[in-house]
Amino acid sequence: MEATGISHIAVCVRDMDKALAFYRDILGMKIAKDEIEDTSTGGLTHTYKHHRSTRRTVHIGWGGEPFLVMTSHPGDQADGEPIKLDQVGVSHLSFTVKNLRAFADELVAKGVEIAGGLEAFADAQGNVRTFFAFDPDGILVQFDSGIES
Repeated sequence: MEATGISHIAVCVRDMDKALAFYRDILGMKIAKDEIEDTSTGGLTHTYKHHRSTRRTVHIGWGGEPFLVMTSHPGDQADGEPIKLDQVGVSHLSFTVKNLRAFADELVAKGVEIAGGLEAFADAQGNVRTFFAFDPDGILVQFDSGIES
């Protein structure tokens, strides 16, 4: 295989409106596509744990690739819990931001929970190079400065 990069990451969310309030309104991502799909027939039926008739699919990002695909199932409740870093599966999303400390302060001011609090990620000099926050579904989202620690 000769891959050119990651095209997208997909996550299932319980409440699309709450997820959009985080990813679009707080993180500043833009919606490229928002549609309802029939999942009752075809290849998708083999990719679900439970029978689902429809799904709402939202493509969101900053333009280009990679982008985030969020899905929800109108009328159906998603099951399961977000995984942590020591569990099998995709454990988190990660984004590089320019002014990490200011961004963290902005997230906290908007009510976003920092996993363990921001100071848990500070080194002995008080510098923060990365931290984890929770999206509305409890999915871990990492933010870093792009500087190797």
